[in-house]
Amino acid sequence: MRLSNVLNIDELRDISRRRLPKLVCQYLEGGSEDQLTLSANREAFERIQLVPRTLVDVSQRSQKTTIFGRVYECPVGIAPIGAAGLFWREGDIALARAARSANIPFVLSTHSFVTLERVSWEAGGPPWFQLYMPRERDVALTIVRRAAASGCEALVLTTDVPVGANREYNERNGFSLPLRIGPRKMLDGLLHPRWVCRVFLPTWLERNNPMRLSEWATRRDHMCWGDFDWLRDAWPRKLFVKGVLAVEDAQLAADHGADGIFVSNHGGRQLDGVPSPMELLPQIAAAVGGKLTIMVDGGIRRGSDIIKALALGADMVFVGRAAMYGLAAGGEAGVRRALQLLRAEMDRVLALLGCASIEDLGPQFLRTALREPAIVRPLAVPRLRTA
Repeated sequence: MRLSNVLNIDELRDISRRRLPKLVCQYLEGGSEDQLTLSANREAFERIQLVPRTLVDVSQRSQKTTIFGRVYECPVGIAPIGAAGLFWREGDIALARAARSANIPFVLSTHSFVTLERVSWEAGGPPWFQLYMPRERDVALTIVRRAAASGCEALVLTTDVPVGANREYNERNGFSLPLRIGPRKMLDGLLHPRWVCRVFLPTWLERNNPMRLSEWATRRDHMCWGDFDWLRDAWPRKLFVKGVLAVEDAQLAADHGADGIFVSNHGGRQLDGVPSPMELLPQIAAAVGGKLTIMVDGGIRRGSDIIKALALGADMVFVGRAAMYGLAAGGEAGVRRALQLLRAEMDRVLALLGCASIEDLGPQFLRTALREPAIVRPLAVPRLRTA
């Protein structure tokens, strides 16, 4: 199917699933353990209904949004995805170029196959940079200085990966980084010759093959707010905390000097059984909306999903898998198509909703049936009987 004939993100997903080997496709699509959180991310959007107003002049619609003094064409960004080079040759460059042409932010993963400096040069400008905090402060400081020297406007500290998640499909498929080639993988590759010839072989034959780099699954269970304070002192620009689900952590982020947060459960890929970010977003926005810039990700497939998240208090919505489906389907052109589809859907929803501007969105346009998160009360401690 030609990209111009693709009408929605699910059709890009269908193309990507045909083109990718099973182990790469499941690495992208899977969640952790029973994938309850992965399902919850989509189900949360389905429980939110739109309430349109009528007889409203919406002939001059605008999706422009301003974050930290910079005007973006729409309140959408591309979230960091590790190993994007598995889906398209030098996929991070394609993602960065598509984002720059659309005038939206792109967050480059620490686990990119392409260096930050190359992505900045090839895309015509620096991305935001996502950081997994190394244990060694000197290593972390080197990364921070590289990001600053490259001109990155924002650093996004991912905090919800103290240890690797239980992703059983990766174990079953024998997926790991560095990528190891076995008979089963070779057979899967032969069934997808386009991917082998255009993605795998050119990357595998590179002099500094990123698929052979040292293991990425580093434990970070030592990290605490003291490490964030150190990073806040070391990084002079905008700093986000990614992986916030608790109101208390959002408030702590504000107290420790963060500029913003990503309300996120890592796309359902870490702790299974946690709520969707959409279920917690209203409470977090009510608590810190005036103090922090609030980003959200997880389960976005339609422009209406983005509208719902914005109406519940997000300042910007980030897409991960939706962009990656476009990347696997057609490289930079596929990512551009994914962004075009989402923007067109957002524009249509705004018109039908009777809302002319992103800035006018609010909960008055929604009817929600989201579950209230459980209130955890301390266990009663029996009193000791005295003699």
